[in-house]
This record gives sequence, C-alpha cells and structure tokens, in this order.
Amino acid sequence: MPVADASTLKGIPEMFETEAGESLIARTESLATFRELGPPDLCRIDKFNPKSNGPKEINSYHFVLGVDSSSSASVAAYLNSLSYALVSPNPKTPNPWKIRSGTYCCFNAFSRVDVRVEVRIPGGVESYIVDLRGDKLAVWQETYVSAVLRSLLDDNDEPDGNDGNPILGLRKLDPLDTVGAERRFLEAAAAEFWKGWQLGTNPEVQIATYFSNHLTNGIMKYFKEGGRLDQAANFFDSLFAKDAEVGAVLAPSYFGNNDEIKGVLVLHEALKKNSASYGLLLAQVDFLKSKKNLDLAAKIAKLGVVAAPSEYVTWAKLTEVYIQLGDFESALLALNSCPMFSYCERDSQRMPVPARIHLPLRPDQKDDQSNNNNSNHSGSIEDENDPRENQIHPELARLPALSLRGTFLLAYKLLIQIVSKVGWDELLKFRSKVFVMEEEYRIHRALVEESQKEAQIVKDDEERESADARGSDKELPATKNDTQEPVQRLVKAQVAVNGVVEPEDADLEEENSSTLEQENSNTNEGEKAGSPRKGESRLEELERENFESIRLTPEPEVLLTPGEDGKRGLSIDEMLRRASGDAKASGEDEDRNAEAGIDSMGSVEGHRELTSTPNPRPKRTPINFTFRNKRLCEKWLDNLFMVLYNDLRLYTALKQEMVQHNLPGSKPQALYRKTGAEWEVYGDLAERLHHPEEAKIAYKLCIEQKFSIKAWLKVLAMEADEGNTREALIAVNKVIVLLDKSYIDNTYPSPLGRAIFQLIGRHGYQKVHNVLIALNIPPRNFKLIMKFFEYATLFKVAGHDL
Repeated sequence: MPVADASTLKGIPEMFETEAGESLIARTESLATFRELGPPDLCRIDKFNPKSNGPKEINSYHFVLGVDSSSSASVAAYLNSLSYALVSPNPKTPNPWKIRSGTYCCFNAFSRVDVRVEVRIPGGVESYIVDLRGDKLAVWQETYVSAVLRSLLDDNDEPDGNDGNPILGLRKLDPLDTVGAERRFLEAAAAEFWKGWQLGTNPEVQIATYFSNHLTNGIMKYFKEGGRLDQAANFFDSLFAKDAEVGAVLAPSYFGNNDEIKGVLVLHEALKKNSASYGLLLAQVDFLKSKKNLDLAAKIAKLGVVAAPSEYVTWAKLTEVYIQLGDFESALLALNSCPMFSYCERDSQRMPVPARIHLPLRPDQKDDQSNNNNSNHSGSIEDENDPRENQIHPELARLPALSLRGTFLLAYKLLIQIVSKVGWDELLKFRSKVFVMEEEYRIHRALVEESQKEAQIVKDDEERESADARGSDKELPATKNDTQEPVQRLVKAQVAVNGVVEPEDADLEEENSSTLEQENSNTNEGEKAGSPRKGESRLEELERENFESIRLTPEPEVLLTPGEDGKRGLSIDEMLRRASGDAKASGEDEDRNAEAGIDSMGSVEGHRELTSTPNPRPKRTPINFTFRNKRLCEKWLDNLFMVLYNDLRLYTALKQEMVQHNLPGSKPQALYRKTGAEWEVYGDLAERLHHPEEAKIAYKLCIEQKFSIKAWLKVLAMEADEGNTREALIAVNKVIVLLDKSYIDNTYPSPLGRAIFQLIGRHGYQKVHNVLIALNIPPRNFKLIMKFFEYATLFKVAGHDL
C-alpha cells in the first residue's frame, strides 16, 4: 500500500495548484458568469515546510458546502480547523508541514459579489469584497443565506447529481446541524425573502416570483424532504399577510401536513385578492387532482394558461390533467403548445488542470491495525472496479435521452406518461389525428406546384392569343351572352377555402360592371376573342389565391377570460378543440361544396368544365385530403418522439433477452452477457420508461458486478417509495459503508436522510428502529446509521413520536 503523504489533509479532498494563486485567479475571472446562486465555496490553503527536500511551499484547494459563513469569525474558525487535519505519518514525530495561510471565497447571490476571508497563521483575519458594494452587515447576512441555500439545493450527492457531472473535490457538511442554527437561518431568510426573486428560479420557470425562486424552493425542499412541512407553514404564514401570492407555497405546506381546511381557506382568501396569479391556480389544481376531481381541475388549469400563457408550468399542468382524464389528443395539443426555454446550467467555475489530486479513502480496519502508516490512502471507490465492468456499448452511451435537460426533459416525461398508458401504437394514432403528417404536407406542396404550372400555361395562352388578335384584320361584333359569361364565372369563383361561397366585395362588383359596359360598347372581333381569356385568367388567379391561403395552423385567437361573452374570442378549451375539428361539420361542408360544384380543396373544377376554350387544359384530378383541422408538430416535440422510439427499441430488446434467458433449459453461464456499466444504463432506461421492477433488477445486477453508489442509491429510493423497510435499511447499510470509506458523513440534506425520514414518517420511529436492530449489522455501521435517527428526534421529523 502507498505510504501516507504528510502534506495532505486527512479525510479532506484536495487539488494542488500548478502555479500559486491560480485557483483564486480562475474564480475571479468566472465571477461575471455566475447568474444564480453561484458555485460551491472555494477554500484555498498555503502549506509550508522549511525542511522539505522538494518544494518548501505548496498550495491546494477544495470546494465545500455547509460552512457557517454568517461572519468572518465563523469562516476563520473553519480555516483554523484545517490545521488539525495535517496528521503526521509517524505518531511519534510532529508533522513538518504547517498551514501558513488560507483564503475562503463565498459568493453573495443577493449583492452579486464574492466575499472572501483571508486568515494568516499566526496573524490576523482580513475580510474583503471583490466588488465593493453594499453595507458590511447586510452583505454578511446575504452571504450567509446564499451559502445555506447552495447547500440545501445542491444535488452533487444524488445519483445523477449536477447534470451527471459531479464536482470533484467537494466536501459537504451539515448546514443546519442544530435547532438554533435552523432558527437563525429562518430569521435571516425572512429578512431577505422579498429579495429572493433576484436569485433566479428553476429552469422550467421563465420569470422568478415570490412563490417561485431559489429561496422559496430551498426552504420548501428542506422541510418537505425532512417531513416537517408544519415548520414551512409557520415560516410562510407570517409573510402571507404582506402578499397574497405567498399562498401558492403556504397552501401546499398545509396540504402536505394533512391540514386541508387551512389550505383551502388560504387559497380562497388569496384568490379573492389576486385571482390572476397562476401560482395560486396551480396549487388549486394540485389539490383537485389529489381529490380526483379532474373535470374541475381541467377548468382551473385552463385559467392558469390564460393567466400565464408564456410559462411552461401552466401548459404542463394542463397536459397532466388531460392525461389523467384520458383525453390524449388534447394532451398532445397542450404539450405541443408548451413554451420551451434554453437550459440554464448551474453556476460553476472553470479551474485549471491541477498538478495532482488527493481523494482520501479510509483504509479497512484490518489494514489500519497492521500498518498505521497506511491510514491516508488516496483514490476513489470506482478505482477498485474491474476496468472491463466500466466498458459500455457505444449505442448505450449515445442515447439521446441522456442529453435532455430543463423543459425538454420535463416534456419528455409527460410524453412517457402518455405512452405508458396507451402504448406506442396508440400514441402514433393520436399523433396522426392531431398533427399534420409528412405525406399530407407533401401532397399539399404538390398541389401548390401544379396550380402554379397551370397558371403559367394560362398566361402563355393569353399572350399567344393576344398576338394573334393584333395581327387579324377581321372584327366580329360581340354578343351580350359572350360578355356576361366570364363575369358570371368570376362571381362564382369567389369561394372560401372551407367551401362556403362568400359575397363579392365592392371592388370586384365595380370592376365587373365596368368590364360589362366596356364589352358592350366594343364591337371589334379582337376584343370578342380576348374577353373569355381575360375572364378565365382572373378565375385562375382567384383560384390560386384561395388555394395558397390555406393555413397549416389555425389563426391566432383571442383567449376568453371567465365571464366574458363568447363573441369576443375563443375559450382555451375551444382553442384546443379547434385543432381536432368536428367530423360532422366537415361532412356537411363537403355536401354543400358538392352541390355548388366545389371540390374538397375549395377549387371550382365544376365551373371550369362549363367554360369552353379554344385550347382546353387537362382537368386536374382532385385529391380528397384535408389538414385544416390539424396543427404542425413543433420540431422539438417531433424530436422527442424519436428519442422515445430509441428508448422503447432498446428496452424491448432488453426485455426479450431477459425473457429468453429465463426460459426453462437456458444455460446459467450464458445469462446476461453485459457489464456492470451497461446494467446501470439499462436500469436508468427502465426507470425512465416507468418500469420500476425491471429497473430494480438491472440495478441489482449492476451491483453484483461492480461498486456503484448510483445503483445503490436508486435501489434505496425505490425501496423507500414502496415502504419496504427491511430492504431499504439493507441498502442504507451498504451505501453508508461506501460513503464512510470516502469520508462523506453529512446527515441532511442527503439521499440517505431523505429515505430514512420517509420510512419513519410512514411506519413510525420505533418500527424502523427495531427493524434496524434486527438486521444485526456491525457496530460501526449501526453507529453511523443512528445519526439519522438522532437527527429525526432532535428536529422532530414526522413520525418521530410513533
């Protein structure tokens, strides 16, 4: 085993700088790119060893979350505690390396400045702001709230945390480890609440509000996953009196705490003050969905779309209601109307390539007893895997669904909900009913081109006949019938696209009248020969204009607000129904068109046949198709159909393989020829397509072949959701051993804490505790798990007294 390095910190990850100060320079250059809460805090330290044979000074840094940054003294205390992590390899001699100075950087998301504390050992403490703005005391309070929110909303320890790119060298501590610390944070958060919209919000929300921003979302996440929504209700209740929109988070807090009467009263009072708040309407929709009152929920969801038509969440909520109602055509139309936003990645800083990386691993107890010098290993748990188990098929690595983010990922989940209820074949049928398909659009373009060619033929004929008329010396008198015939055909050519004959406009009547008088007054033969051609040219021009006026999408309509007269516009329901149309009305239109001699495309083939011309053109064969009642599918939604097809294709192949191998007589040694990494991808695929049992099997097969924190966390979440206490605690035992080996010991927020608190809230503290004792796990593991039970008792998590 490698000999411990005296220059590294025990149990703390480190990345060593190639050039002194490059980490601070890189952070300063990245400040302008921070748009929301900012990246994790940066801690940089300088170490000095005058007796070193190599470099006498080295610089290292690591990222950290959960440090108390309410004042420069608390930050200095953390920097000072790092000096105790410099442990000598030989217990009998002191460590020659000493920490000479340290710099702690914490981004203030309210004032958009980077607060830095520099500690010199021995020496003093200096705090400064990179961008000098604001009051010192206010800046520290804002900095403290920003740091806690970053820790609460960080998902680096989740299975797919940080968009699948976990931060290297991140240390997480408990941001609120005592009741007093929690109370102090809530007081500071209440003081900064009305500036919370400045922090930004979730990617699916376009504009941050009082009820949707990182401050509100962080507090709701902290109390909801901890099973303490009663505390969230107490926090928001004092703020509700100042702004009714706070009821959009206060009411769900009451509902989650099984206090529905108070929640309904809050919504009632808030909607009286602000009936156009989409947050309040969506909270009402969620409550109605929980009560299975889907018809009323659909009406409220439509009002939410009217209140905020440019927000994704309102259209997505309407789509969810339609899916539960079984109206999948309307669900697809609502999904197609969702506004999509570019994904805003989490704030991060680009760091230079470190000279070397130290990731500490706790040695096994046997090895630690045999050789104390090997007590500070470096590496990762994944390094212990067989390299062959990390290999993955290129097709699995390039699945397009893995790159979906933000609103596109949420829309894909809605599409999966539809296919999980009706199947792929039925989904394609619904798609062809509401969207214009490629073959229909191709026919439309072909007819447009044909009409243009016919118009060009008419033009050439007119030019040729005009030339012949000018060269002729004979003049024949024109009759009254000959001059009136083209005028009558012009009148009949005023046909709308939907097959209803419209009244002529005044300009055309005036033009026809003047033409008639002129034709009656002229008696030369050339004018007699040219009149039918001019009338037919006008007919073809009108036909072409009518044909090209067909729109593939409905005209934009004005939405109705509740209580308005229907003559002012279309309601949201009528707007969605307009695309699907009414078959009976279409049939009646076609009957009227047949009686008037008009085909399904609004042309006047019947009238053209009545006109005799010297050089008749071949008759165009009408093609009976229409997409007046359909819409064009958005490009992003069309791409999601292809993404879903790829996922279903691979899942079907995997399912067939599993069935074949499970058949009687199959060879056990030939079972599942896949690597651990491939089973992990298949588990994600099955979970994404709402097949939890297959996903659980795939994750367990992955665990059998390799170390995978992600697979264990996925299994743990599934068992906790199903309420399987014993299986969930077994997974907790496995995960906590792996985390302890990497010196990861934070309690909450964490996936382990969320799962254990979920079990306690469902079965009660005593039952879960008794099951843990019955597992007879090693004492060290039992002690590590008991931290979560002590936290549940201290903070009074739901079910702690059962």
